[in-house]
Amino acid sequence: MPQIQNLRLLLSSPISPLRPPSSLSTLSLLFRPTLRPSLFNAFSSLSKKHRGHSRPLNLNRRNNSSLRETDRKREKEAAMEETESVGFNKRRAEGLDKSDRPKKVLPLKDRKLNPANTICYLQIMGTGMDTQDTSPSVLLFFDKQRFIFNAGEGLQRFCTEHKIKLSKIDHVFLSRVCSETAGGIPGLLLTLAGMGEEGMSVNVWGPSDFKYLVDAMRSFIPKAAMVHTHSFGPSPGSDGVSIPNPLMFTDLIVLIDDEVVKISAILLRPNSSEASQLNDENRPSLNARELDLEERRDQFSEALLPRSQNNEFDLAVKPGDISVIYVCELPEIMGKFDPKKAAALGLRPGPKYRDLQLGNSVKSDRQNIMVHPSDVLGPSIPGPIVLIVDCQTSSHLQELLSSQSLSNYYGDTSGNPPETSKTVNCIVHLSPASVTNTNDYQMWMTRFPGAQHIMAGHEKKNVEVPILKASARIAARLNYLCPKFFPAPGFWSSPHLNGSVPCALSEGPASKLCESISAENLLKFHLRPYAQLGLDRSGVPSTISSSEIIDDLLSEIPEIEAAAQQVTRFWHGDKQAKEDLIPMPNNNFMIEEPWLNVSTIPSCLEDISREDMEIVLLGTGSSQPSKYRNVSAIFINLFSKGSLLLDCGEGTLGQLKRRFGIDGADDAVRGLRCIWISHIHADHHTGLARILALRRDLLKGLPHEPLLVIGPRQLKRFLDAYQILEDLDMQFLDCRHTTEASLEAFDSTNDTSPSESPTNTENNMNQDLKSTLFAGGIPMQSHWKRPDSTVNNNMVSSIIRNLKKVLTEAGLETVMSFPVVHCPQAFGVVLKATDRINAVGKVVPGWKIVYSGDSRPCPELIKASHGATVLIHEATFEDGMVDEAIARNHSTTKEAIEVGDAAGAYRIILTHFSQRYPKIPVFDETHMHKTCIAFDLMSVNLADLHVLPRVLPYLKILFKNEMIVEEIVDESEGIVNVASAAN
Repeated sequence: MPQIQNLRLLLSSPISPLRPPSSLSTLSLLFRPTLRPSLFNAFSSLSKKHRGHSRPLNLNRRNNSSLRETDRKREKEAAMEETESVGFNKRRAEGLDKSDRPKKVLPLKDRKLNPANTICYLQIMGTGMDTQDTSPSVLLFFDKQRFIFNAGEGLQRFCTEHKIKLSKIDHVFLSRVCSETAGGIPGLLLTLAGMGEEGMSVNVWGPSDFKYLVDAMRSFIPKAAMVHTHSFGPSPGSDGVSIPNPLMFTDLIVLIDDEVVKISAILLRPNSSEASQLNDENRPSLNARELDLEERRDQFSEALLPRSQNNEFDLAVKPGDISVIYVCELPEIMGKFDPKKAAALGLRPGPKYRDLQLGNSVKSDRQNIMVHPSDVLGPSIPGPIVLIVDCQTSSHLQELLSSQSLSNYYGDTSGNPPETSKTVNCIVHLSPASVTNTNDYQMWMTRFPGAQHIMAGHEKKNVEVPILKASARIAARLNYLCPKFFPAPGFWSSPHLNGSVPCALSEGPASKLCESISAENLLKFHLRPYAQLGLDRSGVPSTISSSEIIDDLLSEIPEIEAAAQQVTRFWHGDKQAKEDLIPMPNNNFMIEEPWLNVSTIPSCLEDISREDMEIVLLGTGSSQPSKYRNVSAIFINLFSKGSLLLDCGEGTLGQLKRRFGIDGADDAVRGLRCIWISHIHADHHTGLARILALRRDLLKGLPHEPLLVIGPRQLKRFLDAYQILEDLDMQFLDCRHTTEASLEAFDSTNDTSPSESPTNTENNMNQDLKSTLFAGGIPMQSHWKRPDSTVNNNMVSSIIRNLKKVLTEAGLETVMSFPVVHCPQAFGVVLKATDRINAVGKVVPGWKIVYSGDSRPCPELIKASHGATVLIHEATFEDGMVDEAIARNHSTTKEAIEVGDAAGAYRIILTHFSQRYPKIPVFDETHMHKTCIAFDLMSVNLADLHVLPRVLPYLKILFKNEMIVEEIVDESEGIVNVASAAN
């Protein structure tokens, strides 16, 4: 293609031509991908063995047509988007693939329900329970239907970990509409939209304010994936004129009613003056932007204000205030069929017997009468009933206590429920301990005699049991090998371990009025068959300790102990470290390469302190969260001077809490100075709202400034729409206003003439980029030809002044964005620290960190990376997949390293790996002389940069079982399966 040829010519000058490696050793097979395509594609599928997607390789040379067909199939599979999910098409999911565009309405799953002999249970899906970053999810399972209540961030990782197929989900219900309960919805919709030949969708339900979340998501999710979103309950009238009947809040709203289940919703709103006090309490003075936001939020409230007789408002209901109780009712269980009674009524054995068992009347075969089910069936058993209750505040509690919609579900306190009541078997309480521990709530719980109460609010003891055990296992192994770069995760470094953490319920009254149990991850409550009614703990994962993981590691790889000792010496200055030999699996010895010992330390690292700066890689995978790698997020820890976030994919808050512990992550969020987002793809920004919402709550009532968010202008559309639902307490700045030209124009003068204004200067810069950054004819070029939207220069100048103030306080000289080749409005970023004075009065230049975002190699990226202390560069694909990298505007491992070499970067950290490489990516070690591979929760302190590449060879020992390939010959089929020796 012309544009690809031009791009290659453009890159040929600063970067050496791409050449595949010429040799391949058995030991480093994973690091040197020089196998022919068909064999390599088969080997790539090894990483998916745990998902059951291995692909047999037919090496029977006598059947050439079959071999060619197999190769063509593999080539097609290799061209799929970078993810573990078979058949996933990210471009189609995002509505970008014109040749395979989604239909107007993505199809829903077609289920043929079977009400007889159905299997049903309720299960705690502990998303967020180990880190308390999201509300736990609850799964209602039927053999032909699946329902999920709440879908916080991390839901996809949880389902992948525990082999729960997202494609089987039929409905998602939200108990509230906020980042805590709905943060996983965007990723779920995009993943489903990219599955299969046509993509698929799922029904998503929420109260009336759910429509504001839907409107916000439309800015980056195609409409085809959003058509099955439903809101219920009273909604704002047209232009705010009509006011809905406030009694609608108390009505029971039936959402699903089929052969196997009836699901209804009861709305809870904050009650009267107490809610008003909560809304007004500690409300700071608002600037013009915030006043505009308040007015827009109030447009919703005004339509939901029930008036009293004296025309005063009794209650203001704002978006995000509504909570939901879900009532799940299974149909009654028909009594046992009595064939003797059927024969006495003149029925012959046959289909009519089944009709009667299904509740249908039939005509007698021998008598002129109709036979009804009650004539031949024993007494029916009422169907099980489950309540899922989310009562978030004490103001919601008053509405809960007075709700008439629940009256039919209350039993008599004497234990003999009246005939009109329905017996509730299980209640899952999503309400926080601050509510459930109150006497009023406890008294309310006693109104359900015989019900099993499961307290699923955030339980502190669940911190001891990591939900993502596979990821925790990798983290513990890496920590054993190199604790400096891989500190112990927060759930193991916390002093509250070994059962010492009291349950959150213990914070309440000493005596409980109603017995209950604490929710545990994967805890079940069986509903059908009726004989199994009750709790089932068989699936609850056992506790896991780092010592157990290390014992298994030493048993599996005995030589890792010597490797860990060697790595430790790098920090102890042991002169013998350079001469030590480490045995390798092939009985040879590994001698450190000479270039590892002659690297010159840059002047910015002279007398560097460990309290200066630390890079924490929170997410290192691409496209969608996976079992071992979360999506993009980089935490820049400036210690006492605060912190920054570069990108913020789904689950970023959970990763922060896994790295620093729950309290430590709260401190990190409080100290955020700025969040920078590279582009609008969902794997880079869908965790942003959760971080901002937590910061808002942590700083409520304290003097503080809105957090600066720098990102592409499409991101502002999402944030503006979302803030109607939930105030995020932030200030937005377009990446275009933080480019080098824009910042220089701002610094030059504040009273320039219109012809020399920053906006005009930026337009000139964009014109120059057309001829220097993007070759003619490539898809990216059209973006820079679009006219800029009208910008309020005064507002932009005010925000830039605030940015410079924040940077000064953080010890930074600049945060500079630069355009890259990936998608419209995609950027990389440069962080430059201010110069410092060392102990002898010498001026030491500040360090420089460059992050590529998602990008092809391009001159602007090389220019920005010139002299970088650390270049963090995406390396989505391995060296053998250059065509795929070009097609998707990503980089290969070798291309990323060549960018760093061309720019003279001191150290290169590779990240954003395709999820086809679940544990360790494919790379050629001959290029890694100043490079390291990133892993989730990896922490790189500036003081340790000189050691960084020296650790890489030892990772080969740790992951040696992921590098061994075995050929298993199936003689009956004549097929060689390539499979990894590791599980």
